[in-house]
Amino acid sequence: MTAQTETTIDSPEIEKFSRMAAEWWNPAGKFRPLHNFNPVRLTYIRETVLRHFGRDGGAGKPFEGLRFLDIGCGGGLLCEPMARLGATVVGADASATNIEVAKLHAAASGLSIDYRATTAEALAEAGETFDVILNMEVVEHVADVDLYLKSCAAMVRPGGLMFIATINRTMKALGLAIIGAEYVLGWLPRGTHRYEKLVRPEEIDRALAGTGVAVIERSGVSYNPLADEWRRSRDMDVNYMVLAERETGGYRAGAA
Repeated sequence: MTAQTETTIDSPEIEKFSRMAAEWWNPAGKFRPLHNFNPVRLTYIRETVLRHFGRDGGAGKPFEGLRFLDIGCGGGLLCEPMARLGATVVGADASATNIEVAKLHAAASGLSIDYRATTAEALAEAGETFDVILNMEVVEHVADVDLYLKSCAAMVRPGGLMFIATINRTMKALGLAIIGAEYVLGWLPRGTHRYEKLVRPEEIDRALAGTGVAVIERSGVSYNPLADEWRRSRDMDVNYMVLAERETGGYRAGAA
């Protein structure tokens, strides 16, 4: 095993989110848009995992036996619902401050989640593997998108899934997700997103090429101001999600 020399860590991005760490679980705070966005992505993850792995949605813990990685987990907004559904969850974030916030909240909630202050490339180098990887609102904050996505793909078990949610690099996204959301409406702190770091769907496809993990579904996510909620849509010009899969090769989900 060789020492890892390349990194996906963008230090200014880590410092930025570390400064806001205390706000993670405040639904009216700086992460309010993420709390509003959470229901649509949780529904998508739950329905897709149930269908893909043939699980009974009526069961108390339908994800039992599945190992999840939430990479760039922040304060644990996705880790905790997955743990409640029965998944074995590893939550990883390059910010040690975020991880400490996540640990405290999980302990107060009575949940057992394996939180680690680490990176995708370090986990991949260690040989970690998962049935499901949640890669949500992270790829636009890393230093090396290709290395990051290839590292994540390397950890997807045969028959496993990876969910990716991010923001498209379009003029519409610049107007709505950055100028509108950060500078006009103040939904997010100014500087949360940088236009040049936004990621186009074809760049995700290109980064995953040759990894054995391929995108099988794409979906836009749009905000409905009248209902004050996010919904899946056909419009991928701003927010979008993609679902990627590694072929099974005779693999049994949940196997070590």
